[in-house]
Amino acid sequence: MTGTSTRRFRHATMQDYPQVERIYEHGREVMARNGNPTQWGRTFPRPEVTLDDIAQHRLMLYVDNVGGRERILAQFAVCTGVDPTYEPIEGAWLDDDTYVTLHRVASSGLVRHAARDCLEWALKHYGNVRVDTHARNKAMQHVLESCGFARCGLIQLTDRDTDTTRIAYQRHEW
Repeated sequence: MTGTSTRRFRHATMQDYPQVERIYEHGREVMARNGNPTQWGRTFPRPEVTLDDIAQHRLMLYVDNVGGRERILAQFAVCTGVDPTYEPIEGAWLDDDTYVTLHRVASSGLVRHAARDCLEWALKHYGNVRVDTHARNKAMQHVLESCGFARCGLIQLTDRDTDTTRIAYQRHEW
C-alpha cells in the first residue's frame, strides 16, 4: 500500500451500499469512455449481486480518511472456493492450488493506483489470486501485468448471452 498511512481495507456494510453503487456507476462510465462499453454495460453488477457480496462479506473496500471523513477509494469482491467459470479455460492456469478470485474491481477515481493496491492486498492475504477482464479493458490489463499477473488464457462467462470472452490472469506468491 502506498501513500497516506490512513489508507486501509475493510469489509463493506449495508450502510456503504449507496456509495458502492455510485462507484460502480463511475466504473461503467469510465469503461465506456475508454472504448469498453460492453464489459459492464449499463447494469453490471446488478444490485442483487452487490447486496449479496456485502451480506456474504465478500465485498472489500479500500478507504482513507481525509478531514475526519472516510472515503472509498476502490472496491472489489473476494470470492473463495472454486470459481466454476474458471474451470474450462482456453490455455492453462499456473497451478491447481487453492485460490481466490477477484471480481467487480472498481475505483472511485479519487487516487491513483487504487486498483494496484487492491491486487497487492489480495496477494498479501491470499497468496494465489485469479482475475479476468475484457479484451478492451486495456487499463485493467496494464494494472494486472504491471503487478506481475500472468496471462493464462481465455475463459467464457456463464452469466450472460453475448460478449462472454474474458482474458484470465493469475499470480501465485510461492
